[in-house]
Amino acid sequence: MGFVTSKDGTQIFYKDWGEGPPVVFSHGWPLTADAWDAQLKLMADNGFRAIAHDRRGGGRSGQTWDGNNLDTYADDLAALMDTLDLRDAILVGHSTGGGEVTRYIGRHGSGRVAKAVLVGAIPPLMLRTEANPEGLPIDVFDGIRDGVLNDRSQFYRDLSASFYGANRDGSTVTQGIRDQFWLWGMSVGIKGAYDCVKAFSETDLTEDLKKIDVPTLIVHGDDDQIVPIVASGDKSSKLVKGAVYKIYPGAPHGLAMIPRFADPFNVDLLAFARS
Repeated sequence: MGFVTSKDGTQIFYKDWGEGPPVVFSHGWPLTADAWDAQLKLMADNGFRAIAHDRRGGGRSGQTWDGNNLDTYADDLAALMDTLDLRDAILVGHSTGGGEVTRYIGRHGSGRVAKAVLVGAIPPLMLRTEANPEGLPIDVFDGIRDGVLNDRSQFYRDLSASFYGANRDGSTVTQGIRDQFWLWGMSVGIKGAYDCVKAFSETDLTEDLKKIDVPTLIVHGDDDQIVPIVASGDKSSKLVKGAVYKIYPGAPHGLAMIPRFADPFNVDLLAFARS
């Protein structure tokens, strides 16, 4: 574990486990690097160097007033990649982290990247517009902002249900899984959490997706209640040249954190990394 310094002086916390080809994980909102612990252990156990950082604004990283946007998130990832001199890395991004990975390649190129994995990722654009009718209306994101500002503790407890699909008939999601979502969310400063809503909902990553020129695996659950598949995975898979697209029937947004869906995802992730 350690810290790297981003170009604006912000301290970015990271975990660094194992030895071998690097696999770098970017987490979703409003989580921390801990959300990837199971996959970090999996990759480190199988001959990879597994790395994950806390996005600025939360966890153990600096809580800045400014810079809570996809450009700066991508620059923070670049600081990590450059400081650790990572080469031929596999970048794995979930949700907002998928946007971070996409913007990193669009903004900094793929010189240090061997492969990319986008899981329940926000690209190309979550917001509904005339050109993107499959997106979600702005009222949805205004509601998220209101929840963060007014009673974020209860908001995160409630949001964990749709995040993990605990509100579906037959769900086996435990209270412990939902509690971890609350715990991670509460470690994120209110300013970073609030600003990030605009970042993940209104940032158009269409042109960044077109710049991805490395083998890419796109994974999405068809019961994702947070990032609807029709506005994200379905579109991204057509914009990234040669992408492998895997749809997980019945899977929610936080599929990598639920044993029922994490098990097949881990198999697919490891197979893709080894291919």
